[in-house]
Amino acid sequence: QAEDELRDACAQRAVQLQEMGRRERLLRADVGRAKEQLEFLKTQVMQVCCPAAAEAAGKAVTEQQVIEKVRQIAEDSHQSCVREKCLQEELSSRLSKEKEVSANVEVLKKSLHELQ
Repeated sequence: QAEDELRDACAQRAVQLQEMGRRERLLRADVGRAKEQLEFLKTQVMQVCCPAAAEAAGKAVTEQQVIEKVRQIAEDSHQSCVREKCLQEELSSRLSKEKEVSANVEVLKKSLHELQ
């Protein structure tokens, strides 16, 4: 009976081992697909960020180049936002001054009209 139990346990372990092997193969395949997708994404990002570098004859684009280009784009975007805010403030200030000048011109016109 003990021998039968050991055989059953051994058979269960063999089935478990086969299942673990199957899962490992699936996981390895998933990792391979993920690597391919990452490489495709990297290529797409570089084509958008820097078309000339992406099309260089046979020259592979490194992850560091992608990171640096994205960092540069983010910095440029931040600087553009800061510049836009400054220009909005300047525009607002000029509009306020223009309204003030227009109001003063109207007062002057009214005064001149009354003097006539």
